[in-house]
Amino acid sequence: MKTREMTVTALLATLLAVFGMFKLPSIIPGCEFQLSAPFAVCIAACFGFKRYLKIGILASVINLILGTHTVVNVSIAMIFRLVAGGTLAIFGVNPVTIVVSGPLGTVVGRVVLGGISGTDPLALIVAAVPGMVFTAVGAAVMYPVMKRLVRRETAVMTQP
Repeated sequence: MKTREMTVTALLATLLAVFGMFKLPSIIPGCEFQLSAPFAVCIAACFGFKRYLKIGILASVINLILGTHTVVNVSIAMIFRLVAGGTLAIFGVNPVTIVVSGPLGTVVGRVVLGGISGTDPLALIVAAVPGMVFTAVGAAVMYPVMKRLVRRETAVMTQP
C-alpha cells in the first residue's frame, strides 16, 4: 500500500468515525440518525467494497478506543457496511443502488439489532425510517461531489 493511499484511508476512517459519533435529532424520540450513513455509502461507491471495509473497520476501532461505541454498535455498523457495500459491489454503482444501499443496510442492521436486544425488528425499522430517507437523499446528493473529488485526487496522484 502506498503512502498516499494509506493517508487517504486513514483520513476517511477518521471522518467516518467522527460522523458516526454524532446523531441528528428527530422530532420523534428514538428516530435520530447518524451522519455517517450517507458518507459511508459514498465511500463504498467511490473506493470499492474492499477498501470501504478497511475504512469501516478502522473507524470502528477508533470508536471503540474512544468509547463512543460498544461492541453492539460496531456489530450493527458492520452489518450495515456488509449490506450497503455488498449491494453496491454486486449490483454496481448507479443512482438506484446509491439510494437503496444505505436504507437496505439499515433495515438488515435493525433486524439483527432486534434479534440481539429481543426487540420487535419492525418497531426498530419504523423508527429508522426518517434516517433511511436522510441516508438515501444524502448519499444521492453527496456522491457526485465525492466522485469529483476522488477523480481530482486520482489525477493529481498520477502526475509525475
